[in-house]
Amino acid sequence: MWVTILNVVSSGLIMGGVYAIIAMGMSIQYGVARILNVSHGEFIMVGAFLTFMLVKLNVNPLLAMVLVMPVLFLVGFVLHRTIYKKLSDVSGSSGVFESNSMLVSFGLMFVLQNVALQIWGSQQQVYAFLQRSVNVLGTAIALNRLVVLCLAVAISVLFYLFLQTTRMGKAIRAVSQDPGAAALMGVRVHRVGAISFGIGALLAGCAGSLISIINQFNTAMGMSYTIIAIIVVVLGGMGSVVGSLLGGFILGFIGTLVNYIDPSLSLVAYYLIIIVLLLVKPSGLMGGKS
Repeated sequence: MWVTILNVVSSGLIMGGVYAIIAMGMSIQYGVARILNVSHGEFIMVGAFLTFMLVKLNVNPLLAMVLVMPVLFLVGFVLHRTIYKKLSDVSGSSGVFESNSMLVSFGLMFVLQNVALQIWGSQQQVYAFLQRSVNVLGTAIALNRLVVLCLAVAISVLFYLFLQTTRMGKAIRAVSQDPGAAALMGVRVHRVGAISFGIGALLAGCAGSLISIINQFNTAMGMSYTIIAIIVVVLGGMGSVVGSLLGGFILGFIGTLVNYIDPSLSLVAYYLIIIVLLLVKPSGLMGGKS
């Protein structure tokens, strides 16, 4: 019984940390750039496969993650400065822009899926990294999973400190709260939006690298992680980074527990959480706080 509890807790922490990174990326994209990026999961998939390609070239997966993150940031930044900025200019209002940007991200999702399918195929991929086990309180846990947990927590904390203490982080929070007032104070709103979208893509790529270390992955994985990201963002509060962090760990624990009981019920449990939350507290756990 004790071993089972430890396994559920450790797995919940590990997946919760990964979910938190995924959701923080989507949250900052929506909270600042006002883009509900339904192609977010495809960036996770691309991050996993870029890491895989580097590993095949004998690059350490952790170093590969460091190399993949700026690449995904650049892709996200360029996408925002080209496609989404043009879309913002012609949309006329923020409401129309949100609707149009979501439609564009649907198109981007299918483009990335099909390009990835042509490059990497549809088969499952996996590689070995730190697979030996360590004893933690009487239960064996794979070392690679402990590494992923530590990295996920560290990245989440560093990202939170970045938002709270740096000049760019304060600009991001200002645009998230009131873009009009931020512009009057000299903040370059479109530039901050592009950087925020790039950071969201960077976090997605980081999550993809972490997932590739501990799980099998394929080119069809994106949609499931997009759904998880949306659920966590709604659970924590739309646009709330702290809420995404909290919601990620909550969903990780619930998913692990339900998966232990019956793996087929995981998504059912997730959707039930969202239904109940929308009925009881539609603003999410953190109510939109950043």
